[in-house]
Parts: sequence; C-alpha cells; structure tokens
Amino acid sequence: MPKAVVNGISLYYEAHGQGEPLVLIAGMGADHRSWFPVMRGFKRHYRVITLDGRGIGKTDRPPGLYSFETLAADVVGLLDHLSLDRAHILGESLGGIVAQEVAIGFPQRVRKLILANSSVGRGGNMQVNPALMKAYGRPEGATGTGFDPARVNVGKVMRAHISLSFNSRIYRAVMMLMASLYVRPSAFKGMTEQIQAISAHSTLDRLHLIKSPTLVITGTRDRLVPPAMSDILASRIPGARLVKVEGGPHALHVEMRRRFSREVLDFLTRAESASVPAD
Repeated sequence: MPKAVVNGISLYYEAHGQGEPLVLIAGMGADHRSWFPVMRGFKRHYRVITLDGRGIGKTDRPPGLYSFETLAADVVGLLDHLSLDRAHILGESLGGIVAQEVAIGFPQRVRKLILANSSVGRGGNMQVNPALMKAYGRPEGATGTGFDPARVNVGKVMRAHISLSFNSRIYRAVMMLMASLYVRPSAFKGMTEQIQAISAHSTLDRLHLIKSPTLVITGTRDRLVPPAMSDILASRIPGARLVKVEGGPHALHVEMRRRFSREVLDFLTRAESASVPAD
C-alpha cells in the first residue's frame, strides 16, 4: 500500500505505467478509484499517478479546516516524494480547483494543465442546480457557491452529486447502486472539509498567473457545474484551449470516456511545451 508522508499526513497514492508523469486529481468526495474508466488508456503513454486527497479514502484526515492551497501543497509534496520535478496535472471538478492552485502557486512544477468540468470556486456568478442547492440546505433561488457547512448533510450531497453527474439513466442507476453497496460513509470522512473549503475559495482573479499550456474541457450538458464556468476559465487563462463536448455530462471521463481520453491525449502530445518562469 504506497503512502507518502506529506505535510504531516500519510497520503495514499498509486502509480501505473511508464513515461512522463501525469497526476490525476479527483473531484469532491472521490478517491483514486474514480479514474478507473480512463486509466487503461492513459497508462499506455504516461506514468499515471492517482491519489486520495486528505480526509478521503485511505489518506489521513487531520483536524482543522482545509484550504485549496493546502490541497495543492499535498500534490506538490507527493511530487517531491516521488522525486519528480514536473508533471502534467489533470483535475476534475473540485480537483480542477486544486490543479489551478498547483499551477498558480507552483508554476515550475506543471508541464501541462487539464481542467475538466471545473470552476473557479466561489464566484463567477455560478448558477447552481436547484437539486444540489436543496442538498446543501440552501433556499430555492439562491445563487453562488456559498453556504453554511454546519447545515450540510454529506449523504444527501453525495447522492445529489452522483445523480447530477450522469445524464444517462443507466449510469445514474448503476452508480447509485454501487455507492449503496460498496461505499462506506467513512470513505467520505473529509468531504465536509472539502465543502467548507470550496464555500470560501476563488481563483477568479488569479487565473492570469497560470503559465502552463492549458486545456479546459467540459460537457455541454453538465448539470452540476455549468459549462459557462469553463468559458470563464478559458477566457482568463492565457492561451487556454477550450473543448466543449456536445451532450457531455459532468462525469465526462466516465460516461464519455473515449472522447475524454482522446481530447486529453491529443492535448498532451501537442508540440507546445509548458512555459516555466525563471527562478
């Protein structure tokens, strides 16, 4: 069971394949297993590194509030543990916000950046799905991502996330069944901290600091994070490439894994190289 001591915690990770390192950062409440649908294709070309964020899965849950800066520092600490100077970073949904913080705070460590179905966090006039607002305990008609973490029922939020992440009824039914059969509440022990972190965080005014070649990818039918969030990311990150997958859901890397993998691999093999600022 590979673990790294990072920033005072024991962090679980896995590494598969050979080649340039590609770090995959999962979305809210998800652990390293969430990348299974695309793992086979990615590891043919890259050394793919997945991890459980602090408080999630097999990684320690330290006391106190989390911040995205801390979550980003955990990723960089894992790179240090693996003696990797730089890596491609792919973050999905909440993991995309972590990836943004890695690119902003540690630009020299990022080769290329991929932000999948992600957002800037709080801000950007984000219109949240009413079903998700209800799960978070917010009144109908409220906007933005702010909420009172003390009122959040993690179980309801997780079920809402699963329901809204998939557009296919079959996928929704299968994922709900799998969650009820195989997912223990302890697996999401750090989800409350993630919820608190996203309620007070924004990268909106710092996106121009990202220097790595960036792919922003989203589905046009993402019911969890509005595609307009990807428009904002792509417009504010210098030189970012925006791909919108027609009819794509939030869980793009699962429900439309072939298209997702093709777009990511095509981007990673493009000739341009990351712009690394001088020390």
